[in-house]
Amino acid sequence: MKARTVGRHLREGSKSLIRNGWMTFASISAVAIMLFIVGVFLLLIMNVNHIASGVEDDVEIRVFIELTASEEQQEELLADIEEIRDIESVVYVDREEGLEQFIDSLDEAGKIFESMRGDENPLNDVFIVRAVEPHLTEHVANQIDELTYVENVDFGKETVDRLFAITNLVRTVGIVLVLGMMFTAMFLIANTIKITIVARKREIQIMKLVGATNGFIRWPFFVEGVLLGVIGAIIPIALIGVGYYYLVEQFGGQVELLFSLLPVFPIVWQIGLLLLLIGVFIGIWGSMMSVRKFLKV
Repeated sequence: MKARTVGRHLREGSKSLIRNGWMTFASISAVAIMLFIVGVFLLLIMNVNHIASGVEDDVEIRVFIELTASEEQQEELLADIEEIRDIESVVYVDREEGLEQFIDSLDEAGKIFESMRGDENPLNDVFIVRAVEPHLTEHVANQIDELTYVENVDFGKETVDRLFAITNLVRTVGIVLVLGMMFTAMFLIANTIKITIVARKREIQIMKLVGATNGFIRWPFFVEGVLLGVIGAIIPIALIGVGYYYLVEQFGGQVELLFSLLPVFPIVWQIGLLLLLIGVFIGIWGSMMSVRKFLKV
């Protein structure tokens, strides 16, 4: 395509936005609002996944060794555990170290348990096992539970199951919402361009009569759709960027006490680029739907 032709398509597409002022404003506003909701939800999903990943990294299996197991038997158990696939690491914590950790976790209240040191210590020696992937934790724990010299295996099954259920729910709802918003935005852009095509039907008929190809006629509408999508994306990108920066700067320290938020950069750039691509995509797709259906002259 010649540069002169490209310039013509760009001019015609831009003029069409101005000629259809109120419809253009309505479409850009609707796309901006929807992409803003999509962007906020993407931001939420990414932070929830980040928080969930941090919690998942803390998921561990505590293997309580039988109190009667000798040192040689513990070494045998360790060898059996290390032979299991999907295990990332195994750490041994003897009963005295376990009691020390327990006392330290209670601060001042832990002093009442000082008398339990030595022979009075009721705790078991423990192997702390981590799976290579958090979702493999239960599978690994079930295999360890069948080994000899294992008194009990604990990995917080209910907590882990609830964590995975919430994470999957957020991802599913997020995908459905994003897709729904995209289709709605495409519908709005398609309607805007449809009205443009109807209003210019006579002009299009004349262009066809003088030999203009369908591709030559379609390109300005594609340009119009892209511009609608891009302008509609720039607004929410700016709002989300400024809003998230303010959130992290003003409340980041307080939130860090409970969980960590993703840093402003590069997440704002990532979401901004994604929203821009979505805007361009729905603009082109909306144009294609309108042109294919209504450009029959």
